[in-house]
Amino acid sequence: MTDQLVNPRFPRSSKYNPEWMLEGPFGGNAVWLAEWLSESLELEPGMRVLDLGCGRAKSSVFLANEFDVQVWATDLWINPTENQQRIEAAHFNDQVFPIHADARALPFAAEFFDAIVCVDAYSYFGTDDMYLNYLAQFVKPHGPIGIAGAGLVREFKSGVPSHLERFWSQSCWCLHTSDWWKNHWDRTGVVSVNVAETMPRGIDVWKQWNGAMQDPVQWFVDTLDEDDGQYLGYVRMVASRNEDVKLEEYCWPNQSKTWPVEFIRHHVFRSQTPN
Repeated sequence: MTDQLVNPRFPRSSKYNPEWMLEGPFGGNAVWLAEWLSESLELEPGMRVLDLGCGRAKSSVFLANEFDVQVWATDLWINPTENQQRIEAAHFNDQVFPIHADARALPFAAEFFDAIVCVDAYSYFGTDDMYLNYLAQFVKPHGPIGIAGAGLVREFKSGVPSHLERFWSQSCWCLHTSDWWKNHWDRTGVVSVNVAETMPRGIDVWKQWNGAMQDPVQWFVDTLDEDDGQYLGYVRMVASRNEDVKLEEYCWPNQSKTWPVEFIRHHVFRSQTPN
């Protein structure tokens, strides 16, 4: 089935070992999606890149190899020691650095990165209205923030379509159209959106990737066939951080931050008298 992982849409990805791409996959093909996203990014050698929600660091290795950048491969669910072994096997241990962290409590200095990317993961935390304000602190002013992953071609008008009911779990409510994401970011003023679009016939890419699995789930195969791009597909968005917008610290969900309030002793009840 690995011969199915050659797609003319992703010429850079064609030189990567299909068995490596298929190892323990989460969601979409991270290498394909990283290539699609990189088409809209200006990455230069030596740049520091945060790969947020990197999974098994396939997208991180791809970016390091293709653009000669340094990548901080950051994920919550995958053991960083396992990712380090994978990175060393690919001979990128001097360029790709595995980090174990929650997307809402990132252990980096402000403006440390030249660019931030997130492949097939941003929807799981980025629908939070205040999250972009938090994430933007880690990229330099005018630096790009790019996301790509599963999404919707169009929003539902009246509930989940019947052919998607078996697929649609509570975790799927984070899936949206590129227009939805553009509005979600535009209204904050934190960034200027440069690209917000849907992959043409992304469902075909989704089906090709799913068909390459060793044991694809038949009902899911049937669901993709029946949908055929009516709703399911891939979306990407790239924006640059605006320099003149103040980021609000109280919106940062980092647990290490506390509000600086001075304690002043007062009596709790009206009837109390001074000691």
